[in-house]
Amino acid sequence: MIRSTKIVATIGPASNDIDTLKRMFRAGVNVVRLNFSHGKAQDHIDRAAMVRDAAVACGAEIAIMADLQGPKIRVGKFESGKIMLDKGQKFILDAACELGNQERVGLDYKELPNDLKTGDVLLLNDGLIVLTVNRVAGSEIHTTVRIGGELSNNKGINRQGGGLSAPALTAKDMEDIKTAMSLQADYIAVSFPKNATDMIMARQLANIAGESAGHRPMMIAKIERAEAIPALQEILDASDGIMVARGDLAVEVGNAAVPALQKRMIKMARASNKLAITATQMMESMIVNAVPTRAEVSDVANAVLDGTDAVMTSAETAAGKYPVETVEAMAAIALEAERANVCKLDTDFVNVVFNRIDQSIAYGALFTAYHLRVKAIVALTESGSTALWMSRQDIDIPIFALTPRMSTRRKVALYRNVTSFDLPAAADRDALIRSAQELLVAKGKVHKGDLIVLTCGESMGQIGGTNSLKIMRVGE
Repeated sequence: MIRSTKIVATIGPASNDIDTLKRMFRAGVNVVRLNFSHGKAQDHIDRAAMVRDAAVACGAEIAIMADLQGPKIRVGKFESGKIMLDKGQKFILDAACELGNQERVGLDYKELPNDLKTGDVLLLNDGLIVLTVNRVAGSEIHTTVRIGGELSNNKGINRQGGGLSAPALTAKDMEDIKTAMSLQADYIAVSFPKNATDMIMARQLANIAGESAGHRPMMIAKIERAEAIPALQEILDASDGIMVARGDLAVEVGNAAVPALQKRMIKMARASNKLAITATQMMESMIVNAVPTRAEVSDVANAVLDGTDAVMTSAETAAGKYPVETVEAMAAIALEAERANVCKLDTDFVNVVFNRIDQSIAYGALFTAYHLRVKAIVALTESGSTALWMSRQDIDIPIFALTPRMSTRRKVALYRNVTSFDLPAAADRDALIRSAQELLVAKGKVHKGDLIVLTCGESMGQIGGTNSLKIMRVGE
C-alpha cells in the first residue's frame, strides 16, 4: 500500500547533514521546510543545495518549502536573559526600552501600543504567560500578570481574539522571498496573512523574483490569525493551499476552538481544489523521546482521516534527538489511518461542479477507476493540474503523475495520494502511453495484465490540454 498522506519535515541543526537527510527521505519525507525565522540567507541556500543532492542520491522527488517569518511580535531582550513573573505583579511592555528587567521589557514591534486598549488580554510565550492591559501611556503598555511564569528573550506576543495591525509581509520577508527564488523553492509559506491581498502581494513578489529563471512557486497561506478565519475562502482563492498553523492560531482563538477549525479548514481547502497541511506539535514529545505519546498518534491519525494533504514536523526534526525516528513513526501512523479509512467516492461526487475539459476528465478518471477497481490511475501531465484535481477526492487507488517537468514533479510531492515519475516527452501519443506503462512496470507499481485508467491530451506538451481518458490493460 502506497502512503497517501505526505510528510513535511523542518530541517535544522539536528538534520543538517546529508546522511541524516537521506535517512529521513528514505523514512518518508516528501517536502523539506526551510524556516526563515532562523538563520541567514546563505544558510538556507546551502541547505537547499544539500536537500537537492540528498534527493538525487535517494532517487526521490523532494519539494522545498520556504517558510517566511512574518510579523512575529516579540518582547525584547533582558539584562539577565530571563525573568520570573508572578501572578498579580505589575509589568510594563515598553517600546522605548532597550534592555529589560524585572519591571519592564522592550518590544520588537514598536507600534504595539497603538493596537491596544484597557482590558485587552496579551498572551506571551505561546500563551503560557497571560497579561491584562491596565492602560496605555505613550510607548508603555501597563499590565497585570494573570498567569505568571518564566519569560526569556524574544518570546512571542499575541492578543487574545487577534486584531494586531502588523502587516503580513515585513521588509525581511521581501528579502527572504528573493532568497527563496534564488534557490528555486517549490512552495512559499506566508505567515500571518489576514486577507487575500496579503497572498496576492506575496505571489507577485515571488513571481517577479523568479522571473529570470522562469520559476513560479506555489503559495501556502499559514492560518494563524483570528482575522483569517472569516476571510478563509478569499485567502484560499488567492493561494494554492493553506497550513493549519495551530500554534499562534490556538493562542488567538483558544485551544478548544482549534480541532473543529482544523476539520473545517481542511474540508474547505479540498472543496476549493487547494492543498492543506496540518502543523504544530504533532510529534512534540519526540524532540526528546524515541516514541510518540498516544495522544500524538491520535492527532496525526485524525489529521489523516480529516483528509489533510500533509502532516508537518517542526522542532522534532529540526532540533530534536530523533529526527529519523519521528518521520518513521509519522509515516507508520498515516499508513495505518489510511488503511482504516472507508472510501466513499460516490458521495464525494455529489454537487461537484466543474467547467473545464481537463477537470472533467480528472473526475471521470476517478469515477471509472473507483467502479472498475483498477490497479492505478495514471496522469500524463505538464502542470500537474489533473493530478491535483484527482487528489481532492478520497480514493484508495494510487495516482501516478508522469511528467518531463522537474518543477511539476517536485510540486506534486505535496499532493495527497500522488506519486510522480519522470517520463520524457514524446510527440507520438501512443509511444508515450507505451513508455508510461513500461515505466510503471519497471518501478513495480503495476504488472502486465493489470487494468489501469490513463488521462492525457491529444497535443503532447500542452499545459491544460488533458482531454482524453483511456481504460487499458498493461502490455496489451
